[in-house]
Formats: sequence, C-alpha cells, structure tokens
Amino acid sequence: MDDRHSVPVASASSREAEQAEARLMRLATYASTATAALLIAAKLAAWIATGSVALLSTLIDSALDLAASALNLMAVRQALQPADHEHRFGHGKAEALAGLGQAAFIVGSGGLLLVEAGGRLVHPEPVNHGEWGIAVMVFSILATLALVTFQRRVVARTKSLAISADSLHYAGDVAINASVIVSLLLAMGPGWTIADPIFAIAIGLWLMYNAAQIARGALDTLMDRELPDSDRDNIRRLTLAHPEVRSMHDLRTRTSGRQGFIQLHLELPGDLPLAEAHRIADEVEAAILAEYPRFEIIIHQDPDEVVEIHPIPD
Repeated sequence: MDDRHSVPVASASSREAEQAEARLMRLATYASTATAALLIAAKLAAWIATGSVALLSTLIDSALDLAASALNLMAVRQALQPADHEHRFGHGKAEALAGLGQAAFIVGSGGLLLVEAGGRLVHPEPVNHGEWGIAVMVFSILATLALVTFQRRVVARTKSLAISADSLHYAGDVAINASVIVSLLLAMGPGWTIADPIFAIAIGLWLMYNAAQIARGALDTLMDRELPDSDRDNIRRLTLAHPEVRSMHDLRTRTSGRQGFIQLHLELPGDLPLAEAHRIADEVEAAILAEYPRFEIIIHQDPDEVVEIHPIPD
C-alpha cells in the first residue's frame, strides 16, 4: 500500500479561469507601468518648478515604481508560464524574486532620499511655486488610488505575490503624496522652510519599512515557509474527518506564486486493498481541494502498523 496520489489534470473550466486570471495579472502590470510613467512626468515638472525636496522624494519613489513595475511585468510573464520538464513545480517563484528586487530598489531610494533630506535640513531652502506642486500631488493621489483599487481586485482573485507587493507600495504612495501636500503648505508659510526636509525624512523611513515588509514576504516564499498554523490545523481536520483514516503524519506545505503544495501521509488499515486506499486518498484530496483549490496535493498511504515518521516538526 505505497500508492502516491496527486492532483488530477485541471478541467477545461479551471483552465479557462486560470487564463482569465493571467489576463488580469498582465493588465495590472501594464496599468502599473503606465501610471508610474505618467506620474514621473508630472512630478518632474513640479519639482523643477518648486525645488521641494519632499516633492523630489516622491519623484524618486515614482521612478522606482516604474523600475519595479517593469520588473514585475517581466516576472509575472515568467511566473505565468506553465510547468515544463525543467521546472516541474512551475515558475511561480519568479514573483518572489521580483518582490525581492523591489525591496532592493526601495532601500536604495530611501537611503538616497535620507541623505538629500539631511543636507536640506542643515541648509534649508525656500519652496517656490508650491501651488503647482500641490496640484500635481492631488492628481497623483487620484491616479494612484484608481490603480490601487484595481490592483487589490486583481490580488483578491489571483493571490499574486508580485502584484500584492506592488499594490502595497502604491498604497504607501497615497500617504506619501498626502504628506507632501502638507509639507508644501507648511513650507510656503513664513518660518516653516524646515518642514520640507522633515517630511522627506519621514517618507524615506516609510519607504524603508515598506521594503522590509516586501522582502519578508518574498523570502518566505523563496525559503518554502510553511503555511500558517491555522491552515495546517485545518488541513489536519479535513484529513482526519474521513472515517476510514486512522491518523496522518509528515504534513508539509509551501507556496510558489499563485500555486501551493500540500504533502501528507495517511495511516490506513494494513489489510486494506490498494484500490480502497486509492479511493480514500481521492476523497481526502477532494475535501482539501474544496477549501484550497489552488494547491497541488500529494498523498502517500501507509499501513498503520508500519509507520515511519520523518524527524521534521509537524
């Protein structure tokens, strides 16, 4: 009774759903890249007119957004490629690599911004034509809100790590742009020139925090971090709910892009015919797939009197 059981070939309806999600993911990357390019042009003109270091900070952020979005576009294209003979588990980790690249971009921009803002803090300079900068920031907020709303809809449907990281960054941009408006309003008043670099420093620190969050999620995927305990407990519950399963062991889980993988061993009566063991595995798999439809499931059936549990904490 040593039959290994894995998920069957996807149905036509599931393939159509995957294709629709792939189109959504590509559209999200195109929208992100186009938005970043548009905001760079607007913010560059506003920075030249105002000389605001806080506005420079959001210009740098948008430039990095463009680089990160272009990286995401390439990563999503790669991640959507089906499994092949050399990549049997698919290409989903390309999204995590893109997320790690985003984090590196953001750390670099945050560091440069802190250096520039620190110099402006020591030697403050007045802000010119602040109203132009404010108008551009209002436009930036509206454009970014529209993009984030669309990205979150895509993430809710596709669970894409790369687009989720991109959305997190753009959501932070809304707060950044709002803070720049406050900075410009204060800097335009008498005696408040120092507000500009102070807000720029706060934005730089916010960028660093975002980078840490993105890097953590990417590393979890690249290092095959287990699903949360709540999910693992739920998988055990679904498995042990089958009346003919005596126990289970060696549960392993991981994710790769939009897809996940679950491996486990069932403990069944030793005198059970192979066909019956296969049927039970089918039923356990169906129960798990009902709640984890994006996962590939591998089930190994063991006779309960000959159980070998691997020395990995379960």
